Amino acid sequence: MSNRTIPAYDETLSRVREVLGELLGDGPKSAGEDQPLTEALGDRYDSLAALECVSRVENAFGIEVDFVAHDVRYSFATLRRIAEFVRGELEDRAVLENRA
Repeated sequence: MSNRTIPAYDETLSRVREVLGELLGDGPKSAGEDQPLTEALGDRYDSLAALECVSRVENAFGIEVDFVAHDVRYSFATLRRIAEFVRGELEDRAVLENRA
């Protein structure tokens, strides 16, 4: 049985801001959670930056993004969506671990 604790939404959002801030500077800290990152960060959040964000989020949370199964353009469009995506992946992993 897994003893993993799924972080609360606010904690996950804060960690997402921190992880993206390491790559993109202060923009993620001041962006609204529902504000499109392309709007909040402008040219800094282009397709290459978005891919780097996916990689950093994977490493920070120990999850894997499947570019075929997951709608990355949707899930990584705002901070809220990223945080919700991460929590969903962590919850799925916990369920799978509890079945083992």
